[in-house]
Amino acid sequence: MPAASRAVPRKNAGLAARVDPAVGVLRRFRLVFNAVKSHFREVEKKAGVAGAQLWALSVVRDRPGIGVGDLARAMDVHQSTASNLVKSLVERKLVEARKGATDRRSVQLHVLSAGARVLRRAPGPFTGVLPQALAALDARTLARLDRDLATLIAAIDVDKRDAGIPLGQP
Repeated sequence: MPAASRAVPRKNAGLAARVDPAVGVLRRFRLVFNAVKSHFREVEKKAGVAGAQLWALSVVRDRPGIGVGDLARAMDVHQSTASNLVKSLVERKLVEARKGATDRRSVQLHVLSAGARVLRRAPGPFTGVLPQALAALDARTLARLDRDLATLIAAIDVDKRDAGIPLGQP
């Protein structure tokens, strides 16, 4: 065949057609997980905090006076996970935990000036790239993805409690 009539193959052109379907899906998962890891590395590099800490910090900034239980619900994590995030933010003097005026057992969380500086330095999205991307999907796509992931999870021996651990947790 003359050189002029030969098609020049594009990089990765038709890759999915030549790859076992399971391998192709695995590669897509790698792309997702590596994008998440890259975002969290960038967060740590620029802001100096882990991704989950940044998300918690942004929730406290957006909802001054929030309690730990409401923070856990806002982040869809277990209360002990939220408590550990708050503890690390308080220790780093990024957040202040004030005792409630009426119920001294409760605490109200407030971002300190150092925490505000961290948020200004940090790359967005504060929730992470995966939650942001999922939020942008339409309801039908999310429902289909949820069903398909449930099928995949059923085929794996998982600890369902891990669903309450944020991806950016160190």
